Amino acid sequence: MSTTISPIITAEELIQLKTSEIILVDARAGANAFEAYQKDHLKDARFVDLNRDLASIPENPANGGRHPLPSIKTFSETLSTLGISSSSHVVVYDDKNGSNFAARFWWMMRAIGHEKIQVLNGGFQAAIQASLPTSSGIENFQKTTYPIQEWNLPLADIEEVEKARKSYLNIVIDVRDKNRFDGLTEPLDLIAGHIPGAVNVPLTENLDENGFFKSAAELAQKYKAVIGDKKEENIIVHCGSGVTACHTLLAMDYAGLPIPKLYVGSWSEWSRNDREMTTKN
Repeated sequence: MSTTISPIITAEELIQLKTSEIILVDARAGANAFEAYQKDHLKDARFVDLNRDLASIPENPANGGRHPLPSIKTFSETLSTLGISSSSHVVVYDDKNGSNFAARFWWMMRAIGHEKIQVLNGGFQAAIQASLPTSSGIENFQKTTYPIQEWNLPLADIEEVEKARKSYLNIVIDVRDKNRFDGLTEPLDLIAGHIPGAVNVPLTENLDENGFFKSAAELAQKYKAVIGDKKEENIIVHCGSGVTACHTLLAMDYAGLPIPKLYVGSWSEWSRNDREMTTKN
């Protein structure tokens, strides 16, 4: 891990910290996510919306995919509105038994150089089981100013992926489930299949049978076997729209490996741009 604290925190570890010094962020997503937050959330947690706060939704997903990153200015304003400063210790959670959407927020925070950012292992359910206090309604908190200059973690665009998929020096990792990769089903995008040359390592393999992240040692062994001797700058990770790919970037960071490049546009962009595709025969 490249930070001084683990990118993943357990509910039990969170309880041991002084909660007044922690900023909790609720990153649950879905059509009724905000209503679910208002009904019940971890005490003092602030809510972020995937589509509004963690992405800039284009009219045409061919231009950057379904969830392109927001502008630096917009994300700066989001963090300021959430009351987060550059010195804040932030813990983010969702309800996906693996922190898919929380991982996107984690990656964005790390990408602007924020060090004290952790994802709650097991998400909201684990917190409830550990008896962390909850509340309802909307929390009140003081706004801050969080200036941001640029994204500092490596990104890949569609042209780089086009070159990388054809080179033995590179590896392109697709974290979607096998049925989507194989072109058997596609619930979100127009065409089922995958980028030719990509390898499939489903993000669900980062988790144990109870929905918690496997140990750092297990994940390190797994991903070292996947990437072999590839240099970090030659590793590109993607998914459907650059959200759940962050789950694997989080797992790799937790495993003590460098964070590779994220292809934010992912399959949602690739499949809409007349690129070569591998689909079901």
